[in-house]
Amino acid sequence: MRIVVSGGGTGGHIYPALALIREIKKADKQAEFLYIGTEKGLESQIVPKEKIPFKSIHITGFKRKFSFENFKTVMRFLTGVAASKRMLKEFKADIVIGTGGYVCGPVVYAAAKLGIPTIIHEQNSIPGLTNKFLSRYVDKVAICFEEARNFFPDDKVVFTGNPRASEVTGQDGLEGRQSVGLKPGVPAVLIFGGSRGARPINEAVLKSLTELGGKPYQVLYITGDVHYEEVKKEVELIGNPENVIIQPFIHNMPEVLAGIDLTVARAGATTLAELTSLGIPSILIPSPYVTDNHQEKNARALSDHGAAFLLLEEELTGPRLMGLIDSVLLDRDKLNEMKTASEKLGIPDAASRLYKLMGELTE
Repeated sequence: MRIVVSGGGTGGHIYPALALIREIKKADKQAEFLYIGTEKGLESQIVPKEKIPFKSIHITGFKRKFSFENFKTVMRFLTGVAASKRMLKEFKADIVIGTGGYVCGPVVYAAAKLGIPTIIHEQNSIPGLTNKFLSRYVDKVAICFEEARNFFPDDKVVFTGNPRASEVTGQDGLEGRQSVGLKPGVPAVLIFGGSRGARPINEAVLKSLTELGGKPYQVLYITGDVHYEEVKKEVELIGNPENVIIQPFIHNMPEVLAGIDLTVARAGATTLAELTSLGIPSILIPSPYVTDNHQEKNARALSDHGAAFLLLEEELTGPRLMGLIDSVLLDRDKLNEMKTASEKLGIPDAASRLYKLMGELTE
């Protein structure tokens, strides 16, 4: 099978694509891949490192308000469609799958117009403009939240889950703990605000650092690369408790997550897929700066089922955060109850479900 994958802009679109590619490689050694992204997107750095053939087109997203820039975007879209058609014909693609981001627009649209089977994968509970547009042309729409179903043609929708979930299962939690300096046998909470960090979360943690030092659990606090030096200066003044490990970034997140009891995080789709596949309880602080406030909707899909606590950023304070962490980690029954609820929402075989859907379209 010759497979074209397109997705970019953020890790939330790229990592599910890479997880799917890895799953297919396990099942079909003869499968060939081409990844189409943008030169300036994060995908241009990540994908080539995975030794996956990569090509790029130039495309930008539409502005939600009227703007002359949108006229330029239309021209870039048409140029991108023409370029994508050439790439797809040259590669002789059997199927094209888009995992999100505006780069998918011209690539998947071009495939549909060429009669190549197409799938779009929507990670969030509320889809973006690109996937809403493409849903009219593709053969199937794969979703991760049932809440997304109503935004697409019902006869096209298939619930698959997020392929990223398949990569975090089967990890050695003990090794994950050791890799970051966490002790075995002591409850651990992971606090992080995404790859770039989140200033409001950092501020709440810093204000509670002294209090955290007296807790009977340990903390792995990931600041994000952007904020690390600033946080270090604050910590030098406050003092770093022995039970709090502070790092800028984790490169082996699936392994580390397998050894964590509770997570405090944003509510990005990939993060939630990882947490539920491992059955990890969470305190979710949705970013209010995302399109259509979709992270809050993502978070409610967990909190409404008892798998997470929802803490809005406007309500975030150090005492409030500490109180929620204590209410879970210091109450074994509550921890187990939330763990069970989280496990019920997990889709650990999401990658294989999506691969099976691809097979059905190319039979």
